[in-house]
Amino acid sequence: MRHQTMEHRTSAPLRGTTDVGLRAAARELGLRPREFELAVQIEEVRTVPGPAGRARRVPRAEVERIKAAPGFLGVLRERLRVMGVREASALLDISPSRCARLARAGCFGPVSFYVNRYRTVVWLYLAEELRDFAENNPHLLSGRLPAGLRAGLEAGTDHRARRWRGRRVGQLTRHAADHWERAAVRASVLDDAVLAEAVPDSGERARLRALRPSFLEVRSVAEATRDVLEDVGLAEGAEEVRWYRFLLDADLETARAAEAPSAACAARQSGSGPEEGRSDPSGAVGDGRPHPGTVRPVAGPLASSGARRRWSLLRRRRPRPRVRTAG
Repeated sequence: MRHQTMEHRTSAPLRGTTDVGLRAAARELGLRPREFELAVQIEEVRTVPGPAGRARRVPRAEVERIKAAPGFLGVLRERLRVMGVREASALLDISPSRCARLARAGCFGPVSFYVNRYRTVVWLYLAEELRDFAENNPHLLSGRLPAGLRAGLEAGTDHRARRWRGRRVGQLTRHAADHWERAAVRASVLDDAVLAEAVPDSGERARLRALRPSFLEVRSVAEATRDVLEDVGLAEGAEEVRWYRFLLDADLETARAAEAPSAACAARQSGSGPEEGRSDPSGAVGDGRPHPGTVRPVAGPLASSGARRRWSLLRRRRPRPRVRTAG
C-alpha cells in the first residue's frame, strides 16, 4: 500500500501552475535527479527561463506531453540510458578496445562522464546514439578501420572531451537570453590567459564572468577531482581554442552593436555635443576626459547566496599531470 501511495503521489499532476520547477517536474515524471539533469541537457525535456533570472522551469504543457506518450516512463528512461565503453561494446557487438578507438576518433561522442577514485575520466554514451551509429556505419564495426581514422589515432587523436564540450556549449547557448549570455558560454571554455587575449577590456571580462552559466554541476568532491573536471571543461588544442575564440568574437560584436543605440541615446540625454569636444574612438573628449555619454559594460547579476555552490571553470590552472581517460 505504501508503494502504491508513493507512486500515486509521484505521478499526481501539479494543478494551477503554468510552469513547473525542475525538482517538481522530475518528481512528477518519475525521474531520478541525474536522469532529469541529463534529460534537460540533451533536451528530452524542454525548459524555459524562470522569472527575473531565476532557475529554468518546465512548461506544464511539456510535462503533460511527455506523460501522454504510451509507456512514457519506460520509453523516456531508455532514451536516457547511458553506458560505459564495456557495456557499449557489448551493445555494438565489438571489442572494448575497438569501441574505445571509435570513440577517440570521434565516430560517436559521450553525453556525460564521471571521475573515478583513480582520477580517471570515465565517459558515458547514450545507448540510443550507439544504436544509430551501428545502423548507419556497419562498415566500421568489423575489419580494418579506414586509413584516415588509423592515422589520426596513431597521432594521438582523442575527440571525446571535445565532443562533450561541443554538446554542452550548444545546449547552453540555446538557453542564453541574449548575445552577452551566449558570449559568456563561449568564454567559459577558455582559460584566463586566452580570455584576456581575446577580450582585452577588463570590464567586459568581468561581465562575461558574472554571466557565465553553470557549465558543470559540481557537488561535494575532492580538490584533486575538481582539477580533473577543470581540465575536461576547458578547450584544448589550437584548433578548438581558435574555434571558440571565433564564436566569442562574433557574439561580442553583435552584443556591442545591440548596445550602441542605447549608448548614443544616453549621450544625447546627457546634453553633450560637438561643442564640448570631439570624441575619439576610446570615448574621450578633446581634453582627455571620459565622454559623459559613454556607457561601459557592467558586471551582470551574480548568483544568489542561497543557490547551490558552483565552481568556476575560469580560475587559473596550475600545471598538473595529463588527465587520464577511460572509455
